[in-house]
Amino acid sequence: MTPGTQEFGEFVTVHAYILGNGTDPWVVPPVPASAGLSRATAYAAKVGAMTTTALITGANRGIGFQIARLLGEHGVTAIVGARDEERGRAAAERLGQPYVRLDVTDETSVRAAAKWIEREYGALDILVNNAGIMGRSDEPDGVSRADALREVYEINVFGVVTVTDTLLPLLRRAPAARIVNLSSGLGSLADSLDPDSRFYGQDYLAYNSSKTALNMVTVVYANELRDTPIKVNAADPGYCATDMTDHNGYRTAEQGAAIAVRLATLGADGPTGAFLQDEGPVRW
Repeated sequence: MTPGTQEFGEFVTVHAYILGNGTDPWVVPPVPASAGLSRATAYAAKVGAMTTTALITGANRGIGFQIARLLGEHGVTAIVGARDEERGRAAAERLGQPYVRLDVTDETSVRAAAKWIEREYGALDILVNNAGIMGRSDEPDGVSRADALREVYEINVFGVVTVTDTLLPLLRRAPAARIVNLSSGLGSLADSLDPDSRFYGQDYLAYNSSKTALNMVTVVYANELRDTPIKVNAADPGYCATDMTDHNGYRTAEQGAAIAVRLATLGADGPTGAFLQDEGPVRW
């Protein structure tokens, strides 16, 4: 990874990273520690016609809510997807954005949401698969490890596949759609095996393996769609203080949302099939 900087007139200074084979630069706007959408991403969202309508699953709280807020602040119609109608509508009202009931584990619910989006907007420019759960401890009383995994995978993996496959026809109608899957550094095999990594020894079987699986799901979709303008990437938001972490994280939900927003608004020269955090690539 080779860092550098470029100046674009009076607007922004950005960092360029060389990924993979060293030939394809990813131009990355810096995100301040206070989080929020970078000036570069904000500028792109304002002037670029490529991103207009987004669906964020699990957007009634936490990182998903902040993703919807940040996209909405810069002119994107950010549809709040949530299975709890009361909480979802309340979040959408706070944001001034539309709401659609969406339970990622229920194919009927997902199909109904897709039909509503088609009827209201005709196409979908951005899909952020944010809905996810940490799950119970791997061996709660009366629950096998296998059952604990099934519960987590149903949302974190199978739900992503169901939502993505159902909405793919609408994403194909957009000029250059973006799919962002919310992953985690805990899904990194390399970091899990590295004694010097902060993730070493944090062996949460269900959650960690679900994010590893999600990373492969991301790569497979990226490969399948490589000959299209659609880009598919996995985002690591970092350890954020949300309901999922009992508010123990050292980052805010807003900070965690920034990388997802950045990937949701990538230009044509951005990466696909990548696993990224604010600082750049995450080891697989």
